[in-house]
Amino acid sequence: MLMQIILCYSVAIISTLCYGKQISVFWDVGYVDGSRDGYYTRRSIGVNGTSPIPPIYATQGDNLQLTIRNSLDVPTSIHAHGIYQNGTSYLDGTGMVSQCGILPGKTFTYQINTQQAGTFLVYGSNDHQEADGLRTALVIRSLKPRFTYDEDMLITLEDWYPKTFHQKMDNINKPGVVFPPPPSYATGLVNGFNGNHTKPLRFSPGKQYRLDVASMAVTVWFKFTIPGHKLTIIEADGVETEPYSVDGLDLGPKQRYSVIVNAKPTAEFNYIYNATLYANFIPKWPGMNPRYYTGIVEYKKGASIKNYPLPDDTQLEWSEETKLLASDHQPLLEPVNRQIELSAELFKAAD
Repeated sequence: MLMQIILCYSVAIISTLCYGKQISVFWDVGYVDGSRDGYYTRRSIGVNGTSPIPPIYATQGDNLQLTIRNSLDVPTSIHAHGIYQNGTSYLDGTGMVSQCGILPGKTFTYQINTQQAGTFLVYGSNDHQEADGLRTALVIRSLKPRFTYDEDMLITLEDWYPKTFHQKMDNINKPGVVFPPPPSYATGLVNGFNGNHTKPLRFSPGKQYRLDVASMAVTVWFKFTIPGHKLTIIEADGVETEPYSVDGLDLGPKQRYSVIVNAKPTAEFNYIYNATLYANFIPKWPGMNPRYYTGIVEYKKGASIKNYPLPDDTQLEWSEETKLLASDHQPLLEPVNRQIELSAELFKAAD
């Protein structure tokens, strides 16, 4: 009897160590009306009656289940961006590619692999539903972190348009409309809302912070800086890297970086962070492309803000993945014994 009890406890302990915690997340995906940008009230897609959608947090080895109830009037599917699906492509959630959509009124449970560590995204892949708000960040913490820090913070960057995705597509597809259509300009969201109205990032003197910066944008790029503070990259797109210090992050749609930031030694001043939304494929227009957003890095409530002159972008060192070295130091696949050349060209279809 005693041996049976010991065996039961041993199995329980080993199971906990091997498989981590059980994390069950339930999303009732439906329409939510609101103003994310502070300008326009429009219909968006949220979960459990809420938009923006709260992030999901887990640790390596956790058993993470995401259950979706589709309360929309169209099919939906959920993609975990950056998560490997080796042998589990049926859970990849890419609508009409690896999974048929979850029909209205139906429920489906995703088992999300948490063997990787880093910053990832979870969003609606079916019919570009992420453009209407069905998107959030997934942060998976390492069981054996390579770097120490005092606190971690998540910073999400989004593009938000005054019209829904289908309203924009209907306008593009109208007979007689000139193609390409006039460009539409997005508002930048930081942590879910207009980037100029976001809560401060609160720092304490002398501490180290991990910032997980994730672009959830659909079409535009973002640049992120904290003047007076270096950003040391330790992870890019779910891959841990050797430390690499830059002045700012340049993020395309769905890119993610984790950085270490050393706080100033005193709380004499507060500082500014900058998030710049831009797109090179549409015309520049002052105040619209690029669009500038600023927030406060608050060391002490009410302290004066120390402003730094804004240098030309060419004077700053920006993140560039080709300069990063993965921390696992896997060797290159050599020698190269096959070469494939591709050529592409743009053309205009005949009328």
